[in-house]
Amino acid sequence: MLDDADDVMGVITGQIETRFDMSFAELQEAVTAAPQANREATEIVHWHGMLAESQHILERAEDQLVAELESQPDELDDQAMERAHRVNAAVTARDGRAMVVRWLLDPAAVGKQGLAAERLARLSRGARQGPAVQTSAPARTAPAPGPGAARGVRR
Repeated sequence: MLDDADDVMGVITGQIETRFDMSFAELQEAVTAAPQANREATEIVHWHGMLAESQHILERAEDQLVAELESQPDELDDQAMERAHRVNAAVTARDGRAMVVRWLLDPAAVGKQGLAAERLARLSRGARQGPAVQTSAPARTAPAPGPGAARGVRR
């Protein structure tokens, strides 16, 4: 039977392989060879790597907690509680990254359709070359000197 870690990584990796119709190793090679060819694939491979890193950190934190608990008497000390908090934080980080990968894989996800998605796509493609509005005052030309300009200032 698979544990939760294998389930999370296995399911998400399987979804990626289904989406791109190739093994994850092949997808990684393709992204490494041509990262600009498919921005979506590059982003998914990047976030999958971050997810795998989070999973590794979680496993290490869990191992440390188990070792701490095995050496404890009946009561837990502050160090054991700190390790438990680290496990909780690692689970949160891993789950957050898993959610990002799943969002990237879902073409119908919230925020990927409609006007907001179109604006985001234009911005990410670099459609705008300069600022949206003028950021400096326009240059003013000096007015032509009037008839009394040479005499000085009147009071």
